[in-house]
Amino acid sequence: MRLPRFEYMEPDNYEGVLDLLATHKDDAKILAGGTDLLVRMKKGLVKPKIIISLKSLKELSYIKKEDNMIKIGAKTPIADVIASDFIKTSAFALSEACEKIGAVSIQHYRGTIGGNILQDNRCIHYNQSDFHRSGRQLCHKDGGKICYARDASDRCNSTCQSDGAVALMALGAKLVLISKGSERIVEFENFYTNDGITPFAMEPGELLKEIIIPIQDAKTSYKRLAFRSAIDYPIVCAGVLLKSSADKKEDIAHARIVVGAMGRAPLFLAKAASSLKGKNLGDIDAFENAAGISRDSASPFAVDNVGANLEYRCDMVFQMVFQALKRAAQAIIAEKE
Repeated sequence: MRLPRFEYMEPDNYEGVLDLLATHKDDAKILAGGTDLLVRMKKGLVKPKIIISLKSLKELSYIKKEDNMIKIGAKTPIADVIASDFIKTSAFALSEACEKIGAVSIQHYRGTIGGNILQDNRCIHYNQSDFHRSGRQLCHKDGGKICYARDASDRCNSTCQSDGAVALMALGAKLVLISKGSERIVEFENFYTNDGITPFAMEPGELLKEIIIPIQDAKTSYKRLAFRSAIDYPIVCAGVLLKSSADKKEDIAHARIVVGAMGRAPLFLAKAASSLKGKNLGDIDAFENAAGISRDSASPFAVDNVGANLEYRCDMVFQMVFQALKRAAQAIIAEKE
């Protein structure tokens, strides 16, 4: 499959990128690593007139600590995130998630953390070639009025399968979005539209500049299930954060649970997380209960569009959340011994 024709531009600073985005708006697409965009272009899923490359923007690639925050440039290679001892210590779930993204060749030579967050939602009924899609009625995401993933649905049910997004939401991360003349910070939970066609709450002309992660006295973990250990997207995944009480070190003061690859956006499961408040770090029954609530909360969002049985995926939500909670709790206990 060949790439469609386009005009290639490579500004040498992000002010130049913002000027081009302000001028061309929806006619332009950003090229970072290209592991998502180029594949979609070859399949005819997107046909931009302008490609704006970030190849020369070294200032968007960094990992640093500032004001009790971890700041990661959007163009930072996934390999750099994996190699960072600072990330392993302060944001372990993100390190675990990045290790699962793609294959080593993608991590080392192409993939960026910003690109993983901004990868388009996927659906096995949509992410096919022009030829394959031409043999049937167009779906919502392709400009039609039908959803093959959920019968009689009036909207697109394509699925967010980003590993990094799930881990970052569990970590309570924020995103810095810039455009010509403005900058804004968005909570990760507010970054998604729940619209499978345009999943991100970004304005025309905006660029993802930075990810901000608060440094917390907490432990985090990420678990995912996929058909293969490399290359494949997750069919279900979970990111968790556990913080112990200052007064009772063996009790949980705060928790966050996020489930991914089940809906149009990562699912922040507040009810499941709140069920753990005050529970003992060694209380396996409490973890099982939270995992069960997570399964019940996530199941209504599951649709048949990632190539795995729905009942199996819902059952695996329980397993991914349970395993992630146990691992985070064990990390806290080990640190206190």
